[in-house]
Amino acid sequence: MDRRRFLRRSSAQARSFFAPASPPGAPAPSPRIRLASPSGHRLGLSRSIRGGSGRTHDGPRSDGTARDADELVRILSSAAGSGSSVESSLNGAAAAAAMPPALVAEVLRKLSNAGALALSFFRWAEKKRGFEYSTESYHALIEALGKIKQFGLVWKVVDEMKQRGLLTKETFGLISRRYARARKVKEAIDAFERMGKFGLSLDLSDFNRLLDTLCKSRNVAKAQEVFDKMKGRFKLDLKSYSILLEGWGQEMNLLRMMEVYREMKDEGFELDVVAYGIMINAHCKIKKYDDAIGLYHEMLAKNCKPTPHIFCTLINGLGSEKRLSEALKFFEQSKAFGFAPEAPTYNALVGAYCWSMRMDDACRVLDEMRKCGVGPNSRTYDIILHHLVKARRSKEAYSVFQKMSNEPGCEPALSTYEIIVRMFCNEDRTDMALRVWKQMKDKGVLPGMHMFSTVIACLCHENKLDDACKYFQEMMDVGIRPPANTFSKLKQCLLDEGRKDDVLNFSRKIDKLRKTPLVSL
Repeated sequence: MDRRRFLRRSSAQARSFFAPASPPGAPAPSPRIRLASPSGHRLGLSRSIRGGSGRTHDGPRSDGTARDADELVRILSSAAGSGSSVESSLNGAAAAAAMPPALVAEVLRKLSNAGALALSFFRWAEKKRGFEYSTESYHALIEALGKIKQFGLVWKVVDEMKQRGLLTKETFGLISRRYARARKVKEAIDAFERMGKFGLSLDLSDFNRLLDTLCKSRNVAKAQEVFDKMKGRFKLDLKSYSILLEGWGQEMNLLRMMEVYREMKDEGFELDVVAYGIMINAHCKIKKYDDAIGLYHEMLAKNCKPTPHIFCTLINGLGSEKRLSEALKFFEQSKAFGFAPEAPTYNALVGAYCWSMRMDDACRVLDEMRKCGVGPNSRTYDIILHHLVKARRSKEAYSVFQKMSNEPGCEPALSTYEIIVRMFCNEDRTDMALRVWKQMKDKGVLPGMHMFSTVIACLCHENKLDDACKYFQEMMDVGIRPPANTFSKLKQCLLDEGRKDDVLNFSRKIDKLRKTPLVSL
């Protein structure tokens, strides 16, 4: 459809999108039917490096498996909040009769923010009918334990995997990534080196994965150090240099990025489409958009066809600078290059409109996405919600959130709930924040550390200390170690109310959480 004709259509539908949602009990709107949207688009470099990572794959799962997983996660979450044992809570569940591999993997994936529950569930599930040990389920367990820094338990899981013949190189890549994100860089490198001790030979792809892990965890200087120290052990390729280009670009350090670029050129490597995308993104990050556009034209002059990701980068960058007309031109150019409509490209367009607060136009793009069968998805809504909240249009944001929840195939993600809960907390509307929190838990989505901290801080601010203590305890029950500033805030509020015993009790529990495993293997 011609874009000008599309945007001239009546804005009545857009206005209704931002209007208050129907009250409870009102007839639900007819659901829109859409095709499954493609996954989020990232640099081809990142995809190729992480293609065999230890993350659980997102292959097709039946509706029955998803429903059973949601039920089990709700039960586990309730058990954590009530102090009930996992085993007694799960045994009565209809979904607990058998534990096929797909269901185990799905539950563990949903428990990635609750390592203690993940391990308890795994130990319970392995005794059930239909259970099978798999690399996928072990990797999901390692991911959950790594997030709560239970690395002693992680290595015991590795020993189990070796005994069962399920150990892979991706296992060590996953462990390195969790170490790196915990700022344990030395341990991340040691995990890479330990592959050899488990009978797995190191090659260039493993080295590139380590570099990528360090760069993605904002340890780019250490990645450069490892690169300089170890490059004699491997025959480097363009990907090795591209990882460092991307790392320094994300750090907005163009000086170091250009040093890597010159070394790459000296070694006989030329920029390919992935490397060009990295360079364009780096220039956009430091708001040198004209230079980024210059690199785009340099690509074309060299007959290097841009990827959809490059168009996304330019649309996002120009849109954020409110250079909307230029962003729209790059959207049209992406279509002129023959790329089929993709959700990430449309999401970039939605974001460009939102930066200019042209919300009606952003809404009409959603309608176009539905017509093309490529969305919207939860990321699309997150973009709109972010801008509405930033503009203090909270009533409209909540309306969009409610309507999003009713759109088939577009359920809110954890990031969506975080946006709305934080919005209500910032407005001191704790009742609404907790209502959304409950809705999230009922959907089988578990909160992470930052979301717990936001709610606890809000409850402290409103002097609802019993509730603050309840959520603080729940955070520890699922295995999340409370951040120092969160405990400090709660501690001061409790002391101000003369509740020294509660402070001492929490202090002991935090110390125990820091020193001892949460659950035995």
